Amino acid sequence: MKRFTLILLFFLLVWLPSFASRVLVVMDETQKDHLKAYGVAYWVLQHQQEVDWLLNYRGGSFGFQHAPDLENELRIRGVSYEVISDAQYNRIVAQIAAPDANMDVIKLEKAPKIAIYSPKIKQPWDDAVMLVLTYAEIPYDMLFDEEVLEEKLLQYDWLHLHHEDFTGQYGKSGRWQWNQDWFQAQKQESEALAKRYNFAKVPQMKLAVVQKIKAFVAGGGFMFAMCSATDTYDIALAADGIDMVDALFDGDGVDPQAQQKLNFSKTFAFKDFTVVSSPYDGEFSSIDNQRRERNVYQDNDFFTLFTFSAKWDQIPTMLTQNHEKVIKGFMGQTTAFKKQYIKSEVILMGENKVANEVRYMHGTVAKGTWTFYGGHDPEDYQHMPGEDPTDLALHPNSPGYRLILNNILFPAAKKKKPKT
Repeated sequence: MKRFTLILLFFLLVWLPSFASRVLVVMDETQKDHLKAYGVAYWVLQHQQEVDWLLNYRGGSFGFQHAPDLENELRIRGVSYEVISDAQYNRIVAQIAAPDANMDVIKLEKAPKIAIYSPKIKQPWDDAVMLVLTYAEIPYDMLFDEEVLEEKLLQYDWLHLHHEDFTGQYGKSGRWQWNQDWFQAQKQESEALAKRYNFAKVPQMKLAVVQKIKAFVAGGGFMFAMCSATDTYDIALAADGIDMVDALFDGDGVDPQAQQKLNFSKTFAFKDFTVVSSPYDGEFSSIDNQRRERNVYQDNDFFTLFTFSAKWDQIPTMLTQNHEKVIKGFMGQTTAFKKQYIKSEVILMGENKVANEVRYMHGTVAKGTWTFYGGHDPEDYQHMPGEDPTDLALHPNSPGYRLILNNILFPAAKKKKPKT
């Protein structure tokens, strides 16, 4: 009898996983590699299989139909997972569906096609989204002004903007980097492109790019921006048709009435801000909460994610999935957004109440959506030009980087009918 029991136990241990029908990838504090888990979810979508995103269940876990090649992929990538039966999985789904549970199941159906907006000339800083996509093994294409102006953006579902200056002032870097080879190369590239597309000045070309991106979003696209690509994008929209760029950058002076002529109805997120026209001031406007105003430093710089109703507010719930609610702050050319300059319809998703600033927010434009995330690199508090890129193998559980990857999967979600 004892021998029979041992044989039966061996059979169960060896063969039961092959009959189990579900794989659960937990996303709580027990997960070995949160970032690569998103890559596995994307991999499943690439293979035309659905993914269940279990919102607020163990940190926003993923559920998949079991398959040997999926299990092999999880092992190769070092992602924690559990193999469970249909009955076990159905009990989890029932727990999530309970009316008093702030949880929901979202079906992810199709791998979104991803574009990264970046100059072709190498710059002395990296891009957090490129870093995490590469680490998570999620594919993307790079495009820049030329491709956007030629409507190639329409081939994509999701667009990322990072350390870009859409006002045409080259990041206001002229005062300390004007003589750098990379700066001069970028300036020459931009001027040549402007000339090729019949724009008199680079700021005019950048405005055209901004308008193309706005049309992409309005048509149903998803835009995610970090650092200076957040506020300079809206500044460019508000200054449509207004010369607010100093002669140092475009060869002629600023319109003395530029501030009064700003049209905030054209912007995505911001209103009533004041533009900083001096070429020797590194700030673009009053939107960014600067270090001297924040009174926040590395040891006390944190922001808190909002909690949303998973069954009623699926979009912000998806975008805030995490195993931690308090996230380490990090700086950038644009670090944080002052609350008084944010439009009332914007959904705030992460804030530092002490500094009266927003770090993470979301909104809609017609059929599409945008997300703004302040700062440059979630695992490098003050990343300086020329520094080595962050090694994400040292930060596989980064809650700050998880917010980026939430946005990557968001376009794959099957849209539910509104409950109101």
